[in-house]
Amino acid sequence: MKLRLFVSFILLTSCFAVFGQENQGSSVADKGLTKVSVMYPYAEGKTFNMQYYESTHMPMVAKFLGSNLVKYTIEKGLASGIPNQPLPFMAIGTFYVKNLSEYQAAIAPNRDAIRADFSNYTNITPIILVGEVVK
Repeated sequence: MKLRLFVSFILLTSCFAVFGQENQGSSVADKGLTKVSVMYPYAEGKTFNMQYYESTHMPMVAKFLGSNLVKYTIEKGLASGIPNQPLPFMAIGTFYVKNLSEYQAAIAPNRDAIRADFSNYTNITPIILVGEVVK
């Protein structure tokens, strides 16, 4: 019985150590990157085509960013953080880039194409937040 408890304890602490290192590694790897969040607020009567956004729009913008792009993520809004309150955002697309000025230089000549594509997946005007990953 004592041996079984000891083995269980070792396995459990090993799992915590491994998962803890993974979480620390990803935040360390992202530290210093510029994070561009494109947020689509929820409002009555607004629409969002997640399939098009995921398969066409985000890959198009990612291609414009080239090697400056580290990764991108897509989030589908599910609920508010406060029960019985409206969903704050229908979706959020996030680009993690190495250099802000390179991001801006890549987006500038493609801004019209990016904006023209909005009508293919949404009738929402996005809110954009540019920040630095600090942890």
